[in-house]
Amino acid sequence: MNSKNQSDLDDDMRPEYNFDPSEGVRGKYYKRLMEEGSNIIKLDSDVYEVFRDSVTVNTALRSLIEISQKAGKSKDKRKSRGSAVPAHVPKA
Repeated sequence: MNSKNQSDLDDDMRPEYNFDPSEGVRGKYYKRLMEEGSNIIKLDSDVYEVFRDSVTVNTALRSLIEISQKAGKSKDKRKSRGSAVPAHVPKA
């Protein structure tokens, strides 16, 4: 881009908009984010290939939660009927 085109772009921007990257502060909100908590996570690349957005991630996790809760309930039912395997089996 030549200097004439750059100055045309600069002239279109309002003076109150200052996007000077040299004035940025790295980690400015990091401490607050860690104190307040965050719901942002980083997915490994292989997981990202399958779950590309929050909707698919949340749907899959809710399904997993539902399955684990059902499995936990059926496990509790088996415990209440008594186990076929003794709680303590001596070593042979």
